[in-house]
Amino acid sequence: MAHKIAVLPGDGIGPEIIEQAVRVLGALGQSFELQEAKVGGAAFDAFEHPLPPATLALAKNASAVLFGAVGDWKYDSLPREFRPEQAILGLRRELGLFANFRPAILYPELASASSLRPEIVSGLNILILRELTGDIYFGKPRGVRTAEDGPFKGEREGYDTMRYAEPEIRRIAHLGFQAAQKRSKRLCSVDKANVLETSQLWRDIVIEVAREYPDVELSHMYVDNAAMQLVRAPRQFDVIVTGNLFGDILSDEAAMLTGSIGMLPSASLNASGQGLYEPSHGSAPDIAGKGLANPLATILSAAMMLRYSLDMAPLADRIEAAVGKVLAQGLRTADIYEEGTTKVGTAQMGDAVLKALA
Repeated sequence: MAHKIAVLPGDGIGPEIIEQAVRVLGALGQSFELQEAKVGGAAFDAFEHPLPPATLALAKNASAVLFGAVGDWKYDSLPREFRPEQAILGLRRELGLFANFRPAILYPELASASSLRPEIVSGLNILILRELTGDIYFGKPRGVRTAEDGPFKGEREGYDTMRYAEPEIRRIAHLGFQAAQKRSKRLCSVDKANVLETSQLWRDIVIEVAREYPDVELSHMYVDNAAMQLVRAPRQFDVIVTGNLFGDILSDEAAMLTGSIGMLPSASLNASGQGLYEPSHGSAPDIAGKGLANPLATILSAAMMLRYSLDMAPLADRIEAAVGKVLAQGLRTADIYEEGTTKVGTAQMGDAVLKALA
């Protein structure tokens, strides 16, 4: 039976980069049932909602979702519930995608493209595991109101609620330890336990879960220190597990260590292994339609989809090896270009990966 994959290109450069990933999947000689639907701003334009019922139903019934990007400045004046970004939040919530895997791997050929000196960042291979359906992004109450107390009583104030329940922390902690067991058996839990009650509970639960994984070395780090250490000595990390807000920030920081956020894939999984796979970058409307976008993060996200949701690890290996081969040939999109390499566009990079696969 063909694996059913929901393909959601979205906005901006989303359609361009998804096109290349779909081409790569088509070159693998496997039977995939690809069904495309609108999401984000494109869906709002067509259906007046960023996540229409038909798109959500398609995603729920698929083995996996291949997602491009959403967002455009022209939608910034819409009420928040209709903005394109609500589509990805809605998919995470409705599909129960609580675990976000973001590998930050520096290919040897891109060492000089990193924001850090090669001697600091060469050999970088970090996995950031971010809890995805809790924390301040989903906590309630939230809104804008008139302050009832404090030094600015009577003035407008915005408020959000950071909250985590024990089961939420336990399930992401278990995945963190299990991921560490498959790597170098080191797990760093990042929180802000010196200030936040939410983080203190996080740390307490992670310590309890650690007793079930005596072969994994557990360490703890405050998020501000972790941000600094990622720049000072990033290779000290192997697997990082952290909450939604902190993980959002740290994973983008780690992306720049790899040369470009255009190189960073991601996987968001639920308890049954169904996943949503997307590049970690945004929709980049300023370059949309110009053929300049780097499709490699999306292609590598498709490889993660094969590995984590479709049980096709050998095919994932083939794609990852092809990307490495293309980089070794000196081909670069604008975001990773440097003197002495060959600048190519989105489709040309896709062509090169297809050739390397063959």
